[in-house]
Amino acid sequence: MSAYTAQIIYRIECEGMPTDQYEEQWRLVYADSAEQALAEARETGRKEESTFKDRQGRTVCWRMLAVKDLQPIELKNGGLLFSMMREAEILPAPLWLNAR
Repeated sequence: MSAYTAQIIYRIECEGMPTDQYEEQWRLVYADSAEQALAEARETGRKEESTFKDRQGRTVCWRMLAVKDLQPIELKNGGLLFSMMREAEILPAPLWLNAR
């Protein structure tokens, strides 16, 4: 059995209307194949859907939208679980220098 990380995306609805809010969760899934891991991730995502009342009394629903990513991982000391690269926009000069 192998370990996989599953990125699950939830859409948040308020009073049955979709909002511009989403939640991204990373879950650990064990399976014998990538296909089985995807099925397990989808099942986990559906089980975690929830409906509740917010403090204004509105009905809020978290609905699983998709399993966005699925990656095999090695569970060992120092094993990589998640990595993200960002590029910074380089400024030609500090903004305050051009304020003269």
